[in-house]
Amino acid sequence: MAKLLLQYRENDPVDAFALLKKAEVRQTKTGKDYLALTFADRSGDIPGNLWDVTKEGIEQFQAGRVVKVTGTRSAFKGNPQIQISQLRLTDNGEPSSAADFIKSAPVKKADLEAELTDTIFKITQPIWNRLVRQLFKKFHDDFMEFPAAKTNHHAFARGLAFHSLSIARLAETVSDLYPQLNKDLLLAGALLHDLGKVIELSGPASTEYTRAGKLIGHITLIDEQLVLAVNELKMDLNQEDVLILRHVVLAHHGLLEYGSPVRPQMMEAEILHQLDEMDASIQMLTGAMEQTEPGEFSKRIFAMDNRAFYRPEGVQRAEGPTDDDLPPLPPEDPEAGSPIDPTALF
Repeated sequence: MAKLLLQYRENDPVDAFALLKKAEVRQTKTGKDYLALTFADRSGDIPGNLWDVTKEGIEQFQAGRVVKVTGTRSAFKGNPQIQISQLRLTDNGEPSSAADFIKSAPVKKADLEAELTDTIFKITQPIWNRLVRQLFKKFHDDFMEFPAAKTNHHAFARGLAFHSLSIARLAETVSDLYPQLNKDLLLAGALLHDLGKVIELSGPASTEYTRAGKLIGHITLIDEQLVLAVNELKMDLNQEDVLILRHVVLAHHGLLEYGSPVRPQMMEAEILHQLDEMDASIQMLTGAMEQTEPGEFSKRIFAMDNRAFYRPEGVQRAEGPTDDDLPPLPPEDPEAGSPIDPTALF
């Protein structure tokens, strides 16, 4: 079986089909054109530069096309790359569909669909439920396919749904632990907070920022859609339930310099921001560890203060206890029909 891109190790010869996720014309210090490329397949992506590129090469090797690349897996400043020896478009009979090379969320689409429906039904507050349903009636299909980012966390097909629903699960758990939190508000915020990315981004293949994405950004874009939904449903824009839902969404980046028009000024807004940060960080770290050998440091993660992270040697993921590992249940009281002393379990 052919290797996937991220299965190649340093100094391995590379011979693979890949999707050109990015193809940018740049200039060397001497003014010569070269192509800064990003190759992608279902395992992830890896960069490489095509030096001394011709005008014909610039026209051929565009983002969204499938290519055959040969070369060597190398590293530059600790970051993996492909040192290209040969690059060509695919021939007849070779893989050519971009969809075959797009990394997807590790959850089936049908399961995400079912979880989305279930989560919406859990929002019992009528105004928030109606607004969420109105927006997902409009953006459902793109929500189920789009990535959550271009390059950072959840930058893969269905990443937006996977990320948003992960936060919804976290929000539900945290709300159960801290009943002073408004669970309905957190769930509505979790589903809506990044929905503007279906307008900000171009889609799962060769993801780019749209003009609206560059000029306005996903936070303001989804707030605009919320306002439109309020008007379509003939609600009052000034009623508190509408205002606090908008606030939770607008504040989810936490800081003004990170893109939030306002900082969190409600408990639920602060918690949603922290859950968003945690889920994004875990996804970025997971991706970095997948590309890091045990006993080595990962490449630097720009979105996490440009830090590198260590992958320990010989540390296995913790497994849950089996039935044989658990202590036996205490004897039952025949009259009460329940364990005599629950503390005997501990």
